[in-house]
Amino acid sequence: MSPVLAGTIDVAQLCMIAFFLFFFGLVIYLRREDRREGYPLEDDITGRLETPGGVLSLASPKTFKLAHGHGTVTVPVGPKQGREPVAIAARRTGRFPGAPLDPTGNPLVDGVGPASFANRAKRPDLDYEGHPRIVPISRMNEIYIAREDADPRGYTVYGADHEIAGKVTDLWIDRADRLIRYLQVELPSGRSITVPFNVSTVVRRRKAVNVDAVTAAQFNDAPAIGGTDVITLYEEERVQAYFGGGYLYATPERTEAQW
Repeated sequence: MSPVLAGTIDVAQLCMIAFFLFFFGLVIYLRREDRREGYPLEDDITGRLETPGGVLSLASPKTFKLAHGHGTVTVPVGPKQGREPVAIAARRTGRFPGAPLDPTGNPLVDGVGPASFANRAKRPDLDYEGHPRIVPISRMNEIYIAREDADPRGYTVYGADHEIAGKVTDLWIDRADRLIRYLQVELPSGRSITVPFNVSTVVRRRKAVNVDAVTAAQFNDAPAIGGTDVITLYEEERVQAYFGGGYLYATPERTEAQW
C-alpha cells in the first residue's frame, strides 16, 4: 500500500495528479508550437485574419536559421508580414465556411483545388553538401541508368487520351536518393517542359511513356522552368500541382462522381 500523507491522500494519488498536470501542459505546449506555419488563419468568407485567444493562442515568434547560408525565417508571421494577396479564379458554391470552390478558368493553371500550389523559395533544393539536388542526368557522369532498366530517353510520350504529346529528351534525377524525379519532354511545338516521373508509366516494348494525368493537348499549358541545369522549389511546386490536378480537372468526366 502507498503511504498515506494526509487523510485519504496518498503518494499514488499525487503521482497521478502530477502526471495529468504534466500531460495537460504538454498538450497545450504542442498545440501552441504546431501553430507556427500557416497562422494566423484567415476567415473563409471575409479573408480577415483571425485572432485566436486563450491558452491555445499563438506561440511567441521563433527564428530559425536556414542551411547553406539562406538566411533566417521567423514563424509565426505577424498580421502584416509575409501575407501575399491571393486572387483565386474560382467562386464559392455557398456562403458558409469550407464551401467548395467552383473553378471559373483553367484550374490547372489557376491553381485551384488539387492543382493548388505554394509560393516556395525561388532556389533549387540542395543536398547535404549544398549542391543542387535535382539535375539532368546528361550533366552527371557518375550516374547512369542500369542496363536492366529501361532508359526512356527518346521514347514517345502519350497523354491520357492516348495521343502523342512529345518525346523524352532527358531525365532529371535526384542525386541524393538516386531516383528519377522528372522527364524532360520536348513538345511538337519545340517547347520543352518537365513532367513528374510518378505520373508516368514506361512501356519498354513500345518505347513509350504513358502519362495519364493530362491529355496531350494540355501538355502545351504545362509550366516551364527557367534554367537548363537546375529546377527551383518554386518551379517544382507548380509542375507537381499542374499534373497532379489533372487527375480531377483534365477531363469533365473526372470531376463527376465515380461509381
